[in-house]
Amino acid sequence: MNKLALVLLVIGGLNWGLVGLFGFDLVAWLFGGSGAVISRIVYVIIALSAIWCISFFFKDRANNIGRGRRAEARS
Repeated sequence: MNKLALVLLVIGGLNWGLVGLFGFDLVAWLFGGSGAVISRIVYVIIALSAIWCISFFFKDRANNIGRGRRAEARS
């Protein structure tokens, strides 16, 4: 699930890069315009993957805190 979310986030980032640099929305071009239902679904899926990826910041910190507590318990 994490890898899929990262792939979707990269696709979304590349699409925004194209929009920013060239004014070209690849998702809209592929799926019939930015107002098309399928384009909007793709945008929502990419947004959900970005929200999912926010949790990566907290998972790493939680894992490091947990490791520290285990090391203290062994001492």
